[in-house]
Amino acid sequence: MVRQDGGRSWYGKAVGAALGVTMLATGVSVWTAQASAEGNSAPGANAPATPGSAVKPVAVTIAHASDAGPRGVNLTIDDGPDPVWTPQVLDLLREFGVKATFCMVGKQAQAHPDLVKKVVAAGHRLCDHTVSHDTAMDKKSPTYQSQQMLDAERMITEASGGVRPMYYRAPGGAFTPYSRTLAAGRGMRPLGWNVDTKDFERPGTDAIVATVERELHNGPTLLFHDAGGNRTQTVEALRRLLPQLKKQGYSFGFPVH
Repeated sequence: MVRQDGGRSWYGKAVGAALGVTMLATGVSVWTAQASAEGNSAPGANAPATPGSAVKPVAVTIAHASDAGPRGVNLTIDDGPDPVWTPQVLDLLREFGVKATFCMVGKQAQAHPDLVKKVVAAGHRLCDHTVSHDTAMDKKSPTYQSQQMLDAERMITEASGGVRPMYYRAPGGAFTPYSRTLAAGRGMRPLGWNVDTKDFERPGTDAIVATVERELHNGPTLLFHDAGGNRTQTVEALRRLLPQLKKQGYSFGFPVH
């Protein structure tokens, strides 16, 4: 679930990139030390974890745009995987031929590696959503932020069978210059959103659909959830929205990386 202060209010926290850049070397060295201690090397983004493989840094800015162009839509699914709801979401995505980005919580990925592998096998992308989904991460120390981000990266990569997350989404949008720079140095593009469906509040299927219809002009990245509670309304909203958006001429892509 996201922090309930509005999907766009956190964007102001993204300023201060210069400070974050100065901390990149520290963040990367923290991960390197951790990986060495655990006997794990840093696998390349969206590729099998091969010892010694290089990680290519990406932009530190928070991604919102779609690689599908001006009529592109990015479907992002947070907080899973969940044994009840993730399979239902995957079934819908397969039915309508849609790809999505799954922002996974490390503990959930570790508990359900079979689902992580199914997400990857279906052609979807992975996103690091920290170990424990602490929406106050931006108030915590760099050491804590590193642990939450990099342990989740490791958990997700191991659960997937070697496929690394391509993005990092801070819980509740609690980005800091440090966390963004650390993520970018690990090849994970910081990932925002444009439309917060508030599906985690279970406002009703009609309300979720209406929010997307009303706010899609804000940008292409839609925020949904496949864990953290009963997601019947989310599943039903997606069942209506996916064919509806396609009929309106939208195509589904991935966030720019």
